[in-house]
Amino acid sequence: MRTRLLALLSLPATIYAAPTANLNHVLDLLPRQDSGNVTCPPTPNPMPKAADFPSIKTMPDPFLYLDGKTRVKSKEEWYQCRQPEIMKLLQEYQYGYYPDHSQEKVTATRSGNKLDVSVAVGGKTATISATLNLPSGSGPFPVVISIGGMDNNAYLSKGIAVVTFDYSRVAADSNSKSGSFWTLYNGKDIGVLTAWAWGFHRVLDGIEQKVPEIDAKKSGVTGCSRLGKAALAAGLFDKRITVSMPQCAGVQGTGPYRYSLSGQGETLENSKSGAGWWTSSGISQFVGKSTQLPYDAHTIVAAIAPRAVVIDQAQGDQFTDSKGTAIVTYPAAKVVYNWLGVGDQLGMSIHSGGHCDMSGYAAVLPFVEAAFKGSKPTRSYDDLKPWSAMPETYPWASDVPKAA
Repeated sequence: MRTRLLALLSLPATIYAAPTANLNHVLDLLPRQDSGNVTCPPTPNPMPKAADFPSIKTMPDPFLYLDGKTRVKSKEEWYQCRQPEIMKLLQEYQYGYYPDHSQEKVTATRSGNKLDVSVAVGGKTATISATLNLPSGSGPFPVVISIGGMDNNAYLSKGIAVVTFDYSRVAADSNSKSGSFWTLYNGKDIGVLTAWAWGFHRVLDGIEQKVPEIDAKKSGVTGCSRLGKAALAAGLFDKRITVSMPQCAGVQGTGPYRYSLSGQGETLENSKSGAGWWTSSGISQFVGKSTQLPYDAHTIVAAIAPRAVVIDQAQGDQFTDSKGTAIVTYPAAKVVYNWLGVGDQLGMSIHSGGHCDMSGYAAVLPFVEAAFKGSKPTRSYDDLKPWSAMPETYPWASDVPKAA
C-alpha cells in the first residue's frame, strides 16, 4: 500500500490534482448559542482524545453529538448546533483551525487576465496570483476555481468562467512550510489541505473585488486527488461556495476511512506516513485506530449541506477507493441531505477511466450547471452502477430523527 501511495505522490501535478473579505462568509467554526426552542448540548472542552472514543466499525451516526448520547431532533438544531460541532471536530482532528479571516486585509489588482490578491495580517503580507479564463460574451458568468488542471473548454463553452492559481505557491506539497500561506501563518498546526482551501477563498475575494465579468455568488471549487481533498475543504469552510466538485479525492477527502472496497491502497495509515503534511497533527492519534474517529468522509460532505456537492470517481482509479466512495460515503451523506430536504444538492458521478481522468470534469458539468441555475440536472446523479449502495455500513439511516 505504501508503494502505491508513493507512486501516486510522484505523478505529475497536472494529473494528480487531489472561505473572504467579510467574516460572515466563513462558516461559524464553534457551536452557536442556544436560540428559541433549540438548546445545544455542550461540546466537550477540552476535546476528547482518540482513546476516549469507542471503536465503531460502521460509519458513525452524523446525528449523534460528541457527548455520545444526544441526537439531533430537528433541521434547525442541525444547523444551529450539530453542524458547528462537526466543524469544530473536523478542525480538531483533521484540518487544523482555520485562520481568523477577520484579521486579514485583502486587496486585489488586475492586469488583463492576471489577478493578484494581496493578504496582510500581523505586519506580514503575501500574494496569490490567479489566471482568469473568461467565456465569450459580457457576463457576468458563474465561475469554477480550479487547481491542478481541468477541462477548461468544456466549461467555457457553457458560459462558465474558469479561474486557476498555483496551489504550490500558496503552500508547498511538503513539510517545508513554504508558500504564501506559511508566510502569514508559520508555526500553526494546520494541514496543507486547509492552506490550499484558504487559497481558494482569497482568490474568490479577489474576484469579488476586481472581476465584474464574474458572478462571484455562483462559484465552484475543484481539483483532483490530493487537490480534490483541498476542494472539499474549500467548500466546507466558506459559505460562498455554491458547489464543491472533488474529483478522485480518497481518504482525508471523500474516501471512507473505515472501508476500502476497491482493493486499492490509500488508507489513513499510509497517507499520513507518506504525506503527513496534508492534515494537522490531530489525526495522528487515530493512525491504526480509524474506527475510533468520531466522523468519516460522509460527515465532511454532510456538513456542507444545504450547499451543493458533486463527487466524481473513476472506475479504474487504482488509488482512491472509488467503490467505497460511491457505495458507502455517498449514500451515507445522502441520508443527511435527504433529511434536510436538499437531496438534489448532492450527486455522485462514476465514469470509466483512471485516476484523475479529465473526462470526470465533463461528467459532472450538467450537475454544476444545474447548481448555478437552481434547476434540475439533465441526467441522474444517483446512479451508482456498476455498484450498489451498502446500507449495512450506515445502519443509523433506518432511525433518522423524526422531527425534521
